[in-house]
Amino acid sequence: MGKIAFVFSGQGAQYSGMGKSLYDLGGEIKRFYDECEVIRPGTIKQSFSGSADELKMTVNTQPCMYLVEIAAAMALNSNGIFADGCAGFSLGEISALAYGGAYSYTDGFKIVTKRAEYMSEATEENDTSMAAVMKLDGDSVVAAASRYEKLYAVNFNCPSQIVVSGLRTSVEKFKDEVSAMGGKMIPLKVSAAFHSPFMAKASDRFRDELKKYDISEPKLPVYSNVTGRPYGGDVSESLALQIKSPVKWQKLIENMTADGFTDFIELGPGKTLCKLITKTCANARVYSVEDGESLSKTLSEVKANA
Repeated sequence: MGKIAFVFSGQGAQYSGMGKSLYDLGGEIKRFYDECEVIRPGTIKQSFSGSADELKMTVNTQPCMYLVEIAAAMALNSNGIFADGCAGFSLGEISALAYGGAYSYTDGFKIVTKRAEYMSEATEENDTSMAAVMKLDGDSVVAAASRYEKLYAVNFNCPSQIVVSGLRTSVEKFKDEVSAMGGKMIPLKVSAAFHSPFMAKASDRFRDELKKYDISEPKLPVYSNVTGRPYGGDVSESLALQIKSPVKWQKLIENMTADGFTDFIELGPGKTLCKLITKTCANARVYSVEDGESLSKTLSEVKANA
């Protein structure tokens, strides 16, 4: 086995009940959830019994998913599995930096809560949406999207999946062109045009918010969505830029693979990142932890491959 990477999920895979079986493990996980519940009352109820519509709201999605992701990391660590480096997709980067030691888990929860608030408020000014474009290359999507009003190619997930973000009317019109080009478009379960110029105000507000925290360079390599390379220098500035910048996930995974990472454990709801990683690097071994069952399975598989 080469290096182990923890990769933390992004928005879109949330569901009611996420994290409940990890919380029920008790110990430090339950204490962490309970501490965060004091900071943001109602988060546990939203996580364990919130409706799909409630959890789709950015202001709720991000804090709830952060808890699952950190709980999964805690559960792995308590069972002797540690990361040599990590990364997170969009909101998951907040979790990755917390795990990497840039700030405490509790401060990470405060940070992700404010990030969610600012991004949610930015969505109220325009009717926007996001969609994944499948079966087309990045250059083709970038060129085609540029011909539509305020439509941007924003997330470069793997060789055949690029996400567009922008005005809802433009996203809907773009679907016909994607079909004509031989591609397929799938709407995402998010409430705004993330990682686009529509998030400029949220980015500025978040930059100011981050000044309130003691943020340091991570102790582990944490790969940045903005650059695809490990964080260095001003962590806060990169985090603020991330909100309005494209996510270079394919490049990030290619760089991690080149740096010796062979085993990727996705932490958080769903297996979206596992799928993207295998499409980018066919030889990568992928696992996931989102509940007690997947924790047991991953512990067994990782130890078998050690």
